[in-house]
Amino acid sequence: MLLTRPLRWSASVLQLPMARFSTTLRQCSTKRNEETADGKPDDGGGKQGSLIVRTNLFESAAKKDKQTYIEMVKIFEKRSVHRRNHVEFIYAALRHMEEFGVNKDIAVYKALIDVMPKGKFIPTNIFQAEFMHYPRQQQCIIDLLEQMEDNGVMPDYEMEAMLVNVFGKKGHPVRKYWRMMYWMPKFKNLSPWLLPNPVPDDALELARLAVERMCSIDPRSKIQVFDTQEVESAIDHTWVVSGQSGEQSELLEAHDRQEPVYIEGPFVIWLRNRSINYYVLKSAPKPLPPIEETDDPDDVSNLHNPYVGLDLRFRKRPGSGSAVSTRRRSVHEQEDGIIYAICCTGSSTKDSLLSWIRLLEKESGNSALSSLAVLFKFTSPTSEVMVSGAETSTVQQ
Repeated sequence: MLLTRPLRWSASVLQLPMARFSTTLRQCSTKRNEETADGKPDDGGGKQGSLIVRTNLFESAAKKDKQTYIEMVKIFEKRSVHRRNHVEFIYAALRHMEEFGVNKDIAVYKALIDVMPKGKFIPTNIFQAEFMHYPRQQQCIIDLLEQMEDNGVMPDYEMEAMLVNVFGKKGHPVRKYWRMMYWMPKFKNLSPWLLPNPVPDDALELARLAVERMCSIDPRSKIQVFDTQEVESAIDHTWVVSGQSGEQSELLEAHDRQEPVYIEGPFVIWLRNRSINYYVLKSAPKPLPPIEETDDPDDVSNLHNPYVGLDLRFRKRPGSGSAVSTRRRSVHEQEDGIIYAICCTGSSTKDSLLSWIRLLEKESGNSALSSLAVLFKFTSPTSEVMVSGAETSTVQQ
């Protein structure tokens, strides 16, 4: 009893001034929440509001080009010494890269990496290095490098120095950079069909590149550019890029006159990030005759050299005393039909394709087309084209 009474008394004495101070502190804290340093009301979203203002710089830009994009980045760098919300700013800048046309420019990616503060994110021990010190910042730059990889932008050694200054040699973005520098040079020139980078915007040049790529299966293919104005009855005046080899002309000449040929399409071919439609002149599907093998393939007593003697398309049967030859299947003879020619047109209409057939007959020497019926087999609906009465006997829609 003697000990508890003084304790109760001291607690009651200490409780009185604390109540006074708590009221005063509560009033001060309420005033801080209600008003900002400028004397204007604040609803607690000051940080979010500043973030919205910074990220909306790209959306409110009147002129969207590389110079404007770089100026936006410099404005963010000069606004604050500490560069707060730099991760959110970089993500917003990455989203608007394609709008400004800088998604394939390495200088812009370097400018975004330079936004990161230097030296603060470098790990000081092995645990920080392995457990991803400052994970949001490191993941942000890893996403930036992945976007570079998706757009085919190869980093350089200057970018490595920038990443080392920000994250150190043990940082995960530096490891990502090393993996990119190992694999991207191996795949850069691996394709046998080299294309300019960037791909031209001109539809005619794009069609020429597409037809050249598809006709590279036969080195003797010839690429021709026709103008439909040369056809007197042409309604649609446009260009036609045609590809055909001498072997395809021979196959077309040997086509049965009682069977029609077909124009199928449009099919799509991609050249980097550009696509273009093309059409194929081909026959109906035919079962290919199997090649009879009467000789024992394991007999090595009489080896035959297929590259000596007749043409590659006509090889002698080994082991036979007569001059009987077996015709080799051409690369243009597929299971779904024989491909006679391919083309790309500027308008992809039936009239432009009809003009292509007439130009093939007139310019390329395919006289067999005058006695063959040509049928259209479209995979998507196109505009109807009226055909004159003199041509309805050979061309059907």
